Amino acid sequence: DRVLVRIKDLTAEKADKEVWVRGRIHTSRAKGKQCFLVLRQQQFNIQALVAVGQHASKQMVKFAANITKESIVDIQGVVRKAYQKVGGCTQQDVELHVQRIYVISSAEPRLPLQLDDAVRPEVEGEEDGRATVNQDTRLDNRIIDLRTSTSQAIFCLQSGICQLFRETLIRKGFVEIQTPKIISAASEGGANVFTVSYFKTSAYLAQSPQLYKQMCICADFEKVFCVGPVFRAEDSNTHRHLTEFVGLDIEMAFNYHYHEVVDEIADTLVQIFKGLQERFQTEIQTVSKQFPCEPFKFLEPTLRLEYREGVAMLREAGVEMGDEEDLSTPNEKLLGRLVKEKYDTDFYILDKYPLAVRPFYTMPDPANPKTSNSYDMFMRGEEILSGAQRIHDPQLLTERAKHHGIDLEKIKAYIDSFRFGAPPHAGGGIGLERVTMLYLGLHNVRQTSMFPRDPKRLTP
Repeated sequence: DRVLVRIKDLTAEKADKEVWVRGRIHTSRAKGKQCFLVLRQQQFNIQALVAVGQHASKQMVKFAANITKESIVDIQGVVRKAYQKVGGCTQQDVELHVQRIYVISSAEPRLPLQLDDAVRPEVEGEEDGRATVNQDTRLDNRIIDLRTSTSQAIFCLQSGICQLFRETLIRKGFVEIQTPKIISAASEGGANVFTVSYFKTSAYLAQSPQLYKQMCICADFEKVFCVGPVFRAEDSNTHRHLTEFVGLDIEMAFNYHYHEVVDEIADTLVQIFKGLQERFQTEIQTVSKQFPCEPFKFLEPTLRLEYREGVAMLREAGVEMGDEEDLSTPNEKLLGRLVKEKYDTDFYILDKYPLAVRPFYTMPDPANPKTSNSYDMFMRGEEILSGAQRIHDPQLLTERAKHHGIDLEKIKAYIDSFRFGAPPHAGGGIGLERVTMLYLGLHNVRQTSMFPRDPKRLTP
């Protein structure tokens, strides 16, 4: 008959009420005839007191003190107002006076890492000589690391991004689709694909749902989106690259100009940012305790610059680069800082990229053959979305594919899908892990990938 309550709901309003709570033993400290426990659930915790008296014997106090950290317990107790705020606990105004305690699952006494060390800001650890936990140790013991209040907050917020993405697009009239992840040809015509054995032939893991999103537009769905894994066989061991990540993809037919789509995507991201501010302040503050960061800033409507304007800003800052040269990572970051100084926004759009640096299916700019109707979106100076108007004319698409050296036979079904009438359309792909990382101001995308995959990591 136990009705278990959540730790986050144990507030002063529950004072003097008897409750059952399930949680993990975060810490225990015996002191004379008392034992102080910190009981944890996700990112919330409360102090529990076991004291010799009517409901607890000396043996019970000793038993409680010897329960290993991270063990799961059920506690029956009375919620009492604390005489003074309980430091180190999220529930600071109350504590739990224990009447009974049951061990549901016992943890081994030796842990691969201590959770208190794993949530300690690196600066604090350096200043007072206390331990912090490095990234490889965290990822090697990801189950334990994911229990920290910081990790719990990160992935609750990431779940919120997906929820807000879906909510916003469904409200805008989009349809969610599911696209194949095993495909017959490289999505973007490059060599950075994973080849898999497929019966008597070979196939590839999809670099993008790009081609299938477009096929759905050709099939008159008009507005589609999908959420799913994306695979990139790039030997990039950087702070922002993964070999598998979650793509938030959008595709949409437009009436007059591809900026209709650009504005729709930008507004979707703005609605996500606003939703995160409204719904996830607890999580944002939890993460900022360990990783301090300025609040994320954005404008309405979103700032849109042309590529040539971005290049001009970089040149003014002393960067030498050509008109048709792609942005390097250092130049991206520098431009982000320059935009922040000038416009006071962490989120902006760069439009009209050089055609030479974009994929084969990108629509050339009819007013300038050297540029394209393509765009990237940036958060804190790093790209989170790459998109474009797509070529919907099969003859032009064939020419551009040949120009990129793509085997036409392998993309025949794709080109054929435009032969029966295709509306003008555009879209883009967003990296979920990057959005989470940059919104929270974190320094590595592996912090926002639950079980990251990169060129050097395939487990756990």
